[in-house]
Amino acid sequence: MDINEQNAQAADTKKKLPTLNIVSSKETKHRGFGQGSIDLSQLSSVIIDGAEAYLDLGALHAKSKVEKGIKFTVNAEEVPNGRPCWIVWVAVDFKEEGKYYAGVTSCEMRIDTEARKGWKLLVDHVNRMDYALKRRIMLDNLGPEQKAALKQLLVDNDPDMWQRSDAALHEALAN
Repeated sequence: MDINEQNAQAADTKKKLPTLNIVSSKETKHRGFGQGSIDLSQLSSVIIDGAEAYLDLGALHAKSKVEKGIKFTVNAEEVPNGRPCWIVWVAVDFKEEGKYYAGVTSCEMRIDTEARKGWKLLVDHVNRMDYALKRRIMLDNLGPEQKAALKQLLVDNDPDMWQRSDAALHEALAN
C-alpha cells in the first residue's frame, strides 16, 4: 500500500498520517506535525571510492552506483572485506559574488560488492546531510587521498565556486 492509499484510508477514519515533503520550496515555515518541507534543490552528493571522487545524485535516495544491490547492516563486523567509500553531501549557497560551496560533510560506509553486503550508519548519513544543509564543514573522517580527490572534483566542477568558498573548506581539504 503506497502513501496515497494510506492517506486515503486514513481520511476515511478522519486521521491524517504524518508526512515529510521533500520539495523545492523557499517556504520553510513549519505548520505543525508532518507539515514541514526540506529544500534539497541546492544539495548534491559525491561518492568517494578509493582515490576516485564523482557526482552521484542517486545517493540522495540511497541508490548511488556503489549502494545499488547492497544489503546494509549497522554491524561493521558483518562486512569484514568491505572497502571504504564515502558519501559527501555538498550544499551550495549564494553570496553577492555568486554561488559557493557552503556546507560539505562526509559519511563513511563499507562496501563488499562481491558479497553484496555493506555497512553504514543511516542516522550518521542523515545527520551529516542535515549539517551540510546547515552550512557546516565536517570532513574529519576523510584521509589525505580522499581529501585530494574531493578537492580536485570541487575545483574542476567550478573553480569560481571553489574560490568563493569559505576558508574553513579550503583548510579542511588542505593536504
